[in-house]
Amino acid sequence: MVVSEIKLYELLKAKIGESEAEAFIQILENKVETRLNEKTSVFATKEDLAKTEGKLLSTISEAKVDIIKWMVATATAIVGTVALMKLS
Repeated sequence: MVVSEIKLYELLKAKIGESEAEAFIQILENKVETRLNEKTSVFATKEDLAKTEGKLLSTISEAKVDIIKWMVATATAIVGTVALMKLS
């Protein structure tokens, strides 16, 4: 038991009796542990974050390549258009 549980136990023991106070503390501990387990199941682990970071970096790299391809294609089209205009 931690200090706060001991204090609660002592207060309850004086009011409702030793066995009832002990049972109440046990129920309370079980409830808190259950709630904590429910909440921790949605936390991201270090492995989850590493996978997400890897996917993000891969996606950014692919996007950079696509942007460069489009820039080269656009520049080529502009140069070609200017060349055609000068020839006419």
